[in-house]
Amino acid sequence: MEKIILILFFYLTLFAKVDLEKTCLECHKKQQIPSGLIYKRYLLKYSTKDKIKHTMFSYLKNPKKKNSIMPKPFFLRFPMKKPINITNKDLHDAIRLYIDKFDIRKRLVLGK
Repeated sequence: MEKIILILFFYLTLFAKVDLEKTCLECHKKQQIPSGLIYKRYLLKYSTKDKIKHTMFSYLKNPKKKNSIMPKPFFLRFPMKKPINITNKDLHDAIRLYIDKFDIRKRLVLGK
């Protein structure tokens, strides 16, 4: 069953309209923003994927320090995010792919 889920996930990721690397992670890598750490902070505070998705969507549409998950010192080292300029559907897809990529629970189940 796990193999079927992994294969399905692989195909969904492969044929997804949104390219997570180009849409999000390219800038994260250039600016050395720790994506995995950011996801862990979301997980600790919001605990469910639905709450994380909603909060990430709200932040990416209207990024401000006051509604960021990151502590204030984070913004001394990293630049403030500009509002993302993609459709809501593509943003929801990018957030889903981001969560799938960095979800630590998946790693625990798969033993990675």
